[in-house]
Amino acid sequence: MNYFDSAGKQNTVKTLELAFQRARQLDISEVVVASSSGETAFQAIEIFKGFDIVAVTYHCGFSQPFEKRMKDEVRKELEEKGVKVIMATHALSGVERSVAKKHGGLYPALLMADTLKLFGQGTKVCVEIAVMAADGGALSGADIVAVGGSARGADTALVIKPAHQTGFFDIKVREIICKPRDF
Repeated sequence: MNYFDSAGKQNTVKTLELAFQRARQLDISEVVVASSSGETAFQAIEIFKGFDIVAVTYHCGFSQPFEKRMKDEVRKELEEKGVKVIMATHALSGVERSVAKKHGGLYPALLMADTLKLFGQGTKVCVEIAVMAADGGALSGADIVAVGGSARGADTALVIKPAHQTGFFDIKVREIICKPRDF
């Protein structure tokens, strides 16, 4: 396992390179990357040649009502380059975040998300995008490499046996390829 001194975008290229190396060693052909603007997905295209690449982005309305974080022209360009783009509600918050904001209280998906964050934001993101890609019909069910981060860019990569939300506890985090030590 590789550690970065701190979380953040400065680790993106190294994270993708380490993820690529491990995927090749394990004969994994699917990579899932978190990419809100498309920048990380474009970097993945350069490194993961010959792989099935899935880019997972925020649902419409995440920041502003009825506004997409990934621009349509970016999505189109990624798809033209063979990337499957999934725009979906966060698997580990969704409607629970809305209920919690309005009524307070503790909700299972939010508790699960916060528990995963004990290993860093990127770890939570990797698990979450694996579920979102599975639910979006973009995965075969074989082991994947998932790449996520702490804000912008990538700093965490995991080998994951994915599952759908309905079978969340069937997910297996098989390996941590890299992550920030300080987050």
